[in-house]
Amino acid sequence: MALTRDFRDTIKARAASDAAFRAALLSDAVELLLSGDVETGKAVLRDFINATVGFERLAELVGTPPKSLMRMFSAKGNPRADNLFGIISRLQQETGVHLAVAAA
Repeated sequence: MALTRDFRDTIKARAASDAAFRAALLSDAVELLLSGDVETGKAVLRDFINATVGFERLAELVGTPPKSLMRMFSAKGNPRADNLFGIISRLQQETGVHLAVAAA
């Protein structure tokens, strides 16, 4: 399902002004990935990227072309684990949102 520009702008505005919202977006994306819901996890991570650093800046940070990153997080994308965790690490550094893993 394609997102409307209004929705993307709303997410971006909220992420810019609300640190807890940014943290929740990244946390939710990683939790979804870890639970096996990769499709939804990639979609939420894509929203987080668009709302925070953007694909152009992320491409500079990780040394991967922006179009490749966009494909990784598309519905049919299949990022390798090293790419995915490298991207999450860079996103944490760039946005100041740091996740911790705990056993439940």
